[in-house]
Amino acid sequence: MDRRERLLYHQIHPLKLAIDCSSGTLSYCLLWQHRLRPALAVQMLPAPLVSLALVRWADLKPYRESRFGRYVGRHMTPGMQAVRLIGNIVISVAAWYRRPWLLVAGVLVVLFGWGKGRLLG
Repeated sequence: MDRRERLLYHQIHPLKLAIDCSSGTLSYCLLWQHRLRPALAVQMLPAPLVSLALVRWADLKPYRESRFGRYVGRHMTPGMQAVRLIGNIVISVAAWYRRPWLLVAGVLVVLFGWGKGRLLG
């Protein structure tokens, strides 16, 4: 696998998904409490460190060859990755300003980033 593929398929490794979900949730809770530094630390440290380790050392071929991997290979374009990032920014802003409706909107943007291929073929 080349570096581009490793960068793509590490995103669906179970450890990466677990770290993203847990650190994201914790950071949003901290943002809701206006604890900016801890929120940024939780959001900016674990996920990149896990990404570096997975991209460097993990065997990602089974993930590439899985059904989910084939979906990601076809539909997870840089644009859709940007959509997911924008959704996370919206969620962060919503948490800081304590706007539940905006939290929901951000989650929907992230889900669209993951599921566009399923929705629009």
